[in-house]
Amino acid sequence: MNILLKSATIFDPKSEHHNQTTDVLIENGHISKIEKELTCPNNCQEVKLDNLTISNGWFDASVSFGEPGYEDRETIANGIEVAAKSGFTQVGLNSNCYPFTDSKSIVNYLKTKSFGTGVNIHPIGSLTKESKGQDIAELYDMQQAGAIAFNDYKKGTKNANLIKIALQYTQSFNGLVMSYPNNCNIAGEGVVNEGINSTHLGLKGTPALAEELQVSRDLFLLEYTGGRLHIPTISTQKSVALIKEAKSKGLHVTCSVSADHLTITDDELHAFDANYKIAPPLRTQKDIDALIEGVKNGTIDFITSDHDPIDIENKKLEFSNAIDGTIGLESLFVSLQTVLGLDVLIEKITTAPLAIFGLESTSINIGQKANLSLFSTKGTNTFTKEAILSTSTNSAYIGKETSGKVYGSYNNSILTLA
Repeated sequence: MNILLKSATIFDPKSEHHNQTTDVLIENGHISKIEKELTCPNNCQEVKLDNLTISNGWFDASVSFGEPGYEDRETIANGIEVAAKSGFTQVGLNSNCYPFTDSKSIVNYLKTKSFGTGVNIHPIGSLTKESKGQDIAELYDMQQAGAIAFNDYKKGTKNANLIKIALQYTQSFNGLVMSYPNNCNIAGEGVVNEGINSTHLGLKGTPALAEELQVSRDLFLLEYTGGRLHIPTISTQKSVALIKEAKSKGLHVTCSVSADHLTITDDELHAFDANYKIAPPLRTQKDIDALIEGVKNGTIDFITSDHDPIDIENKKLEFSNAIDGTIGLESLFVSLQTVLGLDVLIEKITTAPLAIFGLESTSINIGQKANLSLFSTKGTNTFTKEAILSTSTNSAYIGKETSGKVYGSYNNSILTLA
């Protein structure tokens, strides 16, 4: 589709047109003209949106859809539409399905599901067979098929030797090992952050120690083995400090944080709303402050939505029995724009994660492939259930104040508007 974006402010530090408001003509999937005033040629769609800003296409490196196995939560087709309308042109798809993404055949299946759409799917393979934490999965074969990393989603690996072997083995093909930061024995049956609120509410708490012990262990293993380690969705002040120290030693460690852990504290638990039951659990304001500082100073490498749709039958339960998880594609940008500032936020959902996962990045210059997110930085709103595009509606952000608006995305010659 050939399109003309009218009066678009370009946000791309790599572009010679950065911070300029101009018209952008896209023909045959590539940027052909960038000028102050352009007219739409034949077979062209003109797009004129209020206070339009465009950036390089956003990449969410931690997304779950239900398919295969849990299509009632979210099919891949609907998940792709949600991502595209939420401004994302690429997603890292977690092994949070059944069968698990633990073979090259499943990786191939997931990649083909995004062919002909506006969103590129990059599967994250299971680290172990069936994500059971016992035997290493077919890591090399999966990487050859297109897996960008290996992770047993939301499962802390009890066997330290398994992480050690994975870090050693993946060095032969520059693979990326991900280790979820949770010591299961310390966490026990905790369902929320251990602290004042868990005590007041009578809910079993998971101490920050459960995360920090696992982070510390994995960093010791990395120092011993070498290789590449990514620690996803950290949530505590001490975790930030541990990873900062490891980076100062020159260890090849990266980490990420979810948008919800940058904006929501465990004070929200007083309503016993299971939408706030997520993993890792929501922490304190002190932790949020440390996480935000970690994002800004580069200790935390990128941000994810950690989008995890859960059907109503598994969410609308007594708090302790509900399944962990919240959706987040629709709310990531509008919840974080004013918290981090546009410069930091865009870098943490474009350049930074793409580099870590070895994916190609683009720029908004003539001749480049058009891979764009369309949004406005203006205005405020309240995030409501009506703003949810996902099949599942388990959003922790319902009722929260938001800033700006996402119009959609353009990728693979496909324009998707919300």
